[in-house]
Amino acid sequence: MSSTNRIEMLAERNASIDLKNPARARLVKLFDADSFVELDAFVKAGEKEAGVIAGYGLVEGSVVYAFSQDVSSDSGAVNAAHAKKIKKIYELAAKTGCPVVCVYDSKGAKLSEGNEMLAAYSEVLAASGKISGVVPQIALVLGTCAGVNAMLAAAADVLVMSREAELFMTAPFIAAANGDSAEDAGSAEAAAKAGVAAVVADDEDAAVAEVRKLLTMLPQNNLASLPLFEFADSTETLDPSGCPKRIVEAIADAQSLVELSAEYGKGVYTFLGTMAGTTVGFVTTSKENALDSAACEKAARFVKVCDAFNIPIVTFIDSKGFALNADVAVVKDAAKLAGAYAEATAPKISVITGKAFGPAYIALGSKNANADVTLAWPQAVISTLAPETAVEFLWEDRFKGTEDVKATRTALLEEYEDTVASPFAAAESGAVEAVVAPEETRKNIINMLDMLAGKRESTLPKKHTTF
Repeated sequence: MSSTNRIEMLAERNASIDLKNPARARLVKLFDADSFVELDAFVKAGEKEAGVIAGYGLVEGSVVYAFSQDVSSDSGAVNAAHAKKIKKIYELAAKTGCPVVCVYDSKGAKLSEGNEMLAAYSEVLAASGKISGVVPQIALVLGTCAGVNAMLAAAADVLVMSREAELFMTAPFIAAANGDSAEDAGSAEAAAKAGVAAVVADDEDAAVAEVRKLLTMLPQNNLASLPLFEFADSTETLDPSGCPKRIVEAIADAQSLVELSAEYGKGVYTFLGTMAGTTVGFVTTSKENALDSAACEKAARFVKVCDAFNIPIVTFIDSKGFALNADVAVVKDAAKLAGAYAEATAPKISVITGKAFGPAYIALGSKNANADVTLAWPQAVISTLAPETAVEFLWEDRFKGTEDVKATRTALLEEYEDTVASPFAAAESGAVEAVVAPEETRKNIINMLDMLAGKRESTLPKKHTTF
C-alpha cells in the first residue's frame, strides 16, 4: 500500500470516529478542550475493537493519562488487548510521573480467552500497584465495575462514582441466590457506606467535574511540588463550639473543600482543601461519634494518601475517644491509625479544639503521633484519662467526709479541667507548642505551614510497616 493510500485510509478512519461514543465522550469531557491524544487507536481484539480508549491530555494545563472502557464494544469485555492498552497507560505514567484517571464501564472479562486473560489482568494489577504512591490514581466508575476491575478501582487513591453506576466483586444476583442480602448491593450508595467510593456525584458530568477538581489539587507525582491557587479567606463564621465540619470550612480557603468518604466512618471527617492557596489534607473528629474501626481505617488511609504526595495534614481534635464497646477489632484499627500518623513524614499540625483524652490524643495530636506542631484552644481539655474518671481515681481522698458527693464531684471536675487538664498546663510541660484563640487559628496554621514547607525527614530503611 502506497503512503498516499495509507494517508487516505487514516483520514477516512479519523472522519469515521464516533464522537458520540460514550467512552470517548467521557475523555473529551475530562480533558481540556482539544487536548486529548489517543494512543493505540488501531489495536484490535481479533476482528473487534479492544473495548477501551486510552491516551493522554491536559487538565488545567497539566498532563494526565487516562483510559475509558467502551461498553458499546462487546459490552466493554476486558480481553488481552484491552488489558495491554491499560497496562501501557500505567507504564507511561510511571516513566513520566503523571497522574492516571481510570474510567470503568465494563461487564467483566472476556471469558473465552481463559488463561491469557488471567495473565493480562495480573499484569494490570501489578502495573497499578507499582505506581501506587508514585503518581495519583483516580478511579471514575460511570457504569458497571465488577470483579478484578472493582479491585483496581478500590486500590486507587480516590474513587469517584456517578449515582447510577454499580461496583461489586460478586454480582448481586449471585449473592441473592446464595441467600445473602442483596438490597442495594453494588450500588454507589452501598459503595459509599462501605468506604469504597470516596465521592458519589449526581450524574456523569458532575462526577467528571469532581475528578477534574481533585486532579488540580493533587501534585503530578510524589516528587513534585504542590499546586498553587488564587485564594480568598473563608466567609464562614467560626463557631468554636459548633460542628467540626463548619470549623474546617471557616479555617480553610473559601470554596476549596472536597469532602471524601462522607458516608463512612462518621467518627472523623476528611477533606482535601487549600490554605493560602496550597493543598492541605484536613482530618477532624466528630463530637457526636466515637472513633470506631471504620473511622480509624478511613482516617489512616487518608493520612497515607496525603503523606505519599507530601500533602500537609492538619488535624482538629475534639473527640469522645475510641469506641467503648466489646468489638476488639477497634484495637487493631486504632493501631493502624496511630501508625499512619507516626510514619507520615509530610508536615503535620494538630489543633486541639476540645476534648483530647488518652489514646485518642496520643494517636492524633501528640508528639507520639510525630506531629510537628500541636496547638490548643483555651477551652481544650487534655488528659490521660477522661476527667470524670481521673477525678475518681486521682482525687478519691477528697471525696471523704463530703455530704453532697454529686456537688463535690462537679466542683472537682471543674477544678481538674481548669488545672491539670488545661491547655496551659499542657503548654507548660511542652505537650503543646501554643495556646491560640480560635479566631487566630487560620493565621497560625498558615504561618506554620510556611515554616514547615521545607521539611525533610529521613526514616529507618525498610519496605513498609507490618500493620
